[in-house]
Amino acid sequence: MKEIELPELALVLLVGPSSSGKSTFARKYFLGTEVISSDYCRALVSDDENNLDATSDAFDVLNFLAAKRLKRGKLTVIDALNLHKEDRAKLVQLAKENYALAAAIVLDTPIRKLHERHELRTDRNFGRQVIEKQYDNYKRTLKSIKREGFGYTYVVNPEEELQIVRQPLWNNKQQETGPFDIIGDVHGCFDELLELLTTLGYSINLKQEEAFEVQAPHGRKVIFLGDLTDRGPKSPEVLRLVMDMVNAGQALCIRGNHDDKLLRYLQGKNVNLDHGLDKTVQQLAATSSEFKKEVEAFLDSLIAHYVLDAGKLVVAHAGLPEEMHGRAASAVRAFCLYGETTGEVDEFGLPVRHDWAKNYRGKAMVVYGHTPVPGIDWLNNTLNVDTGCVFGGRLTALRYPERETVSVDSKAVYSEPVRPILADNIAAITAQQEQDDMLDTSMIRDKYIVDTSVGKRVIIREENAVAALEVMSRFAIDPKWLLYLPPTMSPPETSALPDYLEHPLEVFSYYRKNGVRNLVCEEKHMGSRAIAVICKYPEVAVTRFGMQSPAPGIIYTRTGRRFFSDAATESDFLDVLNKALTAANFWEHFDTDWICLDGELLPWSSKAKDLIVNQYAAVGASASNGLARTAEVLQQAKARKLPVDNMLEEVQQRAQAIDKYIASYHNYTRETEGIKGLSFAPFHILATEGKVHVSQAHTWHMEQVKKICRQDEQYLLMTSLRFVDLEDEASVTEAVNWWTELTATGGEGMVVKPLEFIPTPKDKLIQPAMKCRGSEYLRIIYGPEYDLGENLVRLKQRNVKAKRELALQEFSLGIEALERFVRKEPLRRVHECVFGVLALESEAVDPRL
Repeated sequence: MKEIELPELALVLLVGPSSSGKSTFARKYFLGTEVISSDYCRALVSDDENNLDATSDAFDVLNFLAAKRLKRGKLTVIDALNLHKEDRAKLVQLAKENYALAAAIVLDTPIRKLHERHELRTDRNFGRQVIEKQYDNYKRTLKSIKREGFGYTYVVNPEEELQIVRQPLWNNKQQETGPFDIIGDVHGCFDELLELLTTLGYSINLKQEEAFEVQAPHGRKVIFLGDLTDRGPKSPEVLRLVMDMVNAGQALCIRGNHDDKLLRYLQGKNVNLDHGLDKTVQQLAATSSEFKKEVEAFLDSLIAHYVLDAGKLVVAHAGLPEEMHGRAASAVRAFCLYGETTGEVDEFGLPVRHDWAKNYRGKAMVVYGHTPVPGIDWLNNTLNVDTGCVFGGRLTALRYPERETVSVDSKAVYSEPVRPILADNIAAITAQQEQDDMLDTSMIRDKYIVDTSVGKRVIIREENAVAALEVMSRFAIDPKWLLYLPPTMSPPETSALPDYLEHPLEVFSYYRKNGVRNLVCEEKHMGSRAIAVICKYPEVAVTRFGMQSPAPGIIYTRTGRRFFSDAATESDFLDVLNKALTAANFWEHFDTDWICLDGELLPWSSKAKDLIVNQYAAVGASASNGLARTAEVLQQAKARKLPVDNMLEEVQQRAQAIDKYIASYHNYTRETEGIKGLSFAPFHILATEGKVHVSQAHTWHMEQVKKICRQDEQYLLMTSLRFVDLEDEASVTEAVNWWTELTATGGEGMVVKPLEFIPTPKDKLIQPAMKCRGSEYLRIIYGPEYDLGENLVRLKQRNVKAKRELALQEFSLGIEALERFVRKEPLRRVHECVFGVLALESEAVDPRL
């Protein structure tokens, strides 16, 4: 059986006259979605696939569809005559524009067979002379098609049994997931390479003369980013070590521009011995001819880039834009070797290159080298690890997926750089932070989807995003501080008890049904949710958060607004938090110079004083006075023997409800002056440098918080809590009694959480926390008379389903935002999540829930 090999991504042209069997061939060997038929496109635009007047429009559609498929990396088959050279040239150009290979399958059908088939067809309305003309064009096609830029050309008998073999592109190594150690340009620095590999945990020994035996740590594999040779003192030794590691399956290597030039020299081609190649040639002169042949074969086997780990990682010597990932074209190879140049030269005589990484928006991490840089700097999920070892800098490796960098210092300046490299003179604000100066509002043009690490896919609709933009643009803090927004929290199902809207038994029932046994119940504080980002030193605001000037940190609300209107109060309270963290030895223990804390800032009046005065107090005062006056009048009417007893009883009940209402909001008010009277109750250590702490149980978080709160009991408040074992009735009863006593004395209620921060007891995310509010606090939420008459019965019909889904989505987005920030991803990636939380808050869900 004859095999036809095709690359997994290609534009395949079926070539042959009408009735040669192209459509039958396409149906037999390709998916229906892979084939674009010119006849079908003609019918699409004119309702008649024989309408030759529609041919131009039909091919516009065909080219459009083909371009869309190729852009998405899909093999595409063109079922058309393709008998004219100029038509084929257009399709070859289309493949090039999408960095895809072009292939041609020519169907060799005798003219006699063409006539026989044509006579039997009822879907064609042209004569035999057309077939004969097409056959003449077919004969001319056979003479020229192999010189027209097709990477693959086959002439086949369509009646012969064939096998189509789809070959993965050589750069497709998506099945390799690592872990990897990705090493930048070596340039003959053999001693530094040995030191770096040893530091990374590799054991290297001479197996025989001029051969290396390498043992890799924990199944790790090295990826060399090219430019192994030139300028440095020991290029042959570098080549020997790298070749041995690649041959042993312990390393991958891609081609750099210096490797490519050395290969051309070894192949006998005329190249200039400049840019350090002269040193390599001199060093190779002392080696055997067998070694040089081995080097030539090795360099010839190297390709320009690899796509690894299911498309999450791309390595290329000079970098690679997203549209070129996994593509095989000369333009892709050239970009990988040299980058993108403007055609100009700088004052040092070197090519001026476009900084492609500034505009990179791909999901894959791209790691590259080629242009030496003084320091490691992530930019839009790309990293240049060429730190100029041969010029006296360092040799650097990126550990993947850890995203950690390891470097060793150069032992000498082996070559003076043409363009100066300002080693260790790195700007305080990184390149990424310079690019992150403004919010990327392009995300709100349409709905967008966020895939989160907890497995929850969240869809942000355009109308919600527009509402969030209004809030973010007018009221939010500097977006560079916004690494997290806390989620909303769901209440339980309505209580079955007659006098309660919410009760702990419904919370416990929810978690019991979802397979959770152990819970922690934390007192719900009578304050406002606050996120505190604290910097160990003010300069951290510049170096880590990209602010223009030093700052101690920030405290902001759950909607991203600055918590304190007075900068001095904020600064003083941040100083309190910093001193407590320092006294608790937090900075050293967590090896961090910043922290993000989640908590409650008390009292509520410190943030909502105007709301309390203008809304709650105003309602309480007017209702109290009005009902008192009404009661007086009814008492007078009763004294006159008028039948007003029922009315008087109702007014007295309403007056009692108003008194309870006034007492409820009074619990949330107390006088403060500056930071005096304020207290902060932290309950989550959300993130520190290099770590998001959501894998830790809530018990761990409270233990860490306790160490901090002990340092300042005036301003820091430890949250009261109880543990519950749902299989122990005594434990459940004790928790219910605690909640009852707490709420009876004016407490707001409690928050119930599974011990795990991210609870997935049945491999499905459930509510990470539920609030259970007391009856008197609910009076503030639902109104003074919510429990009178039929009001409570009506309110018990509430539905919490939408609120729960919202809570899960916002929780997932919050964690994803933190993880992206800690990974030092671009700000727009963090804000996809932070902005998403704010957008979801505009969903039409009862705000009282």
